[in-house]
Amino acid sequence: MKKYVDLSQISGMQFPFTKTEHSRLSQVDFSHLPFGRIFSDHMFQADFNGKEWENPRVIPYAPLALNPSSAVLHYGQSVFEGMKVYKSDDDELLFFRPLENFKRMQSSSLRMCMPLVPEPIFMNGLRDLVEADASWVPKGDGKSLYIRPVYFATDSVIGVHPSELYTFIIMGSPTGAYYTDELRVSIEKTYSRASRSGTGYAKAAGNYGGALYPTKLAQQRGYNQVIWTDAATNTKVEESGTMNLMFVINDVLVTPVLSPSKLAGITRDSIIKIAQYWGVRVEERDVYVTEVIDAFENGTLQEAFGTGTAANIAPISVIGHEGKDYKVPVSTPDNFSMRALQFLTELKAGRVEDPFGWIVR
Repeated sequence: MKKYVDLSQISGMQFPFTKTEHSRLSQVDFSHLPFGRIFSDHMFQADFNGKEWENPRVIPYAPLALNPSSAVLHYGQSVFEGMKVYKSDDDELLFFRPLENFKRMQSSSLRMCMPLVPEPIFMNGLRDLVEADASWVPKGDGKSLYIRPVYFATDSVIGVHPSELYTFIIMGSPTGAYYTDELRVSIEKTYSRASRSGTGYAKAAGNYGGALYPTKLAQQRGYNQVIWTDAATNTKVEESGTMNLMFVINDVLVTPVLSPSKLAGITRDSIIKIAQYWGVRVEERDVYVTEVIDAFENGTLQEAFGTGTAANIAPISVIGHEGKDYKVPVSTPDNFSMRALQFLTELKAGRVEDPFGWIVR
């Protein structure tokens, strides 16, 4: 019998619930779930009044009313998270490491000078929303209810200072796979995602806005995403698009070491722990562009892939660098990344024992 942490045991708090009068569930084609375009019936919301959090509740999903002077529109105080809820073969609803998302949102909030969301509001809001919209959690490999907590400033004052008022929302989106094909990526040296002393380690909205233009340029050249390099020298690889980056070189799992310019991915951490559990050698260190290209040319690069909540594990098939495309060996079921993906899929569906204590019911 599998043993899970039960989310209802974290706190007995139950928040007010206003049920929607018109469910949209019957309008959804669950055999076709594009990422992030369909939203469940309800959302969780709580507000910070300048002194404390108030009025936590689950309400119908609906547009927000914001003043044109709302601080988030002018100064970008906004952070978010991403996690998924899975439906097991026994119809249990299973979260994957939600406390890690809570901890990361705390870190992001501190960096963006925002008051912390208390753990009971985050965790019980998560629980209450998923209980309300349990029917929206799709069943099947690759399918989940993507959960997006987002937290932003709402002061109606134009002035460069931390907001006093904030809104915290959790919403759900039934989804299938983020990427359906192996990725073509290009090493980016003109634009940088983040500097070492910037906000790169925070899941801040502005990090993603600033990445759109260089990504668009890469897509116009036939790539799906970019590989970001360090802002100081453009010699070290950091992340790939919205994912952490990993390579298998000479049977060693190699990944850029975390720094203030990189997001501490929860999937990244999970893959490292799985590798160590399986006895695979792992190196977290600086990874240089020249090293990756040399590994291509001497045949020691065996795998390249990105990791993230939305993407899960996304194999990379081509890396473009200075006008030349380098083809990564074709993925096979025996590859480390594919074995790790299969293990995570089985784990999140509740089909195998959880040796790490990651699954929360």
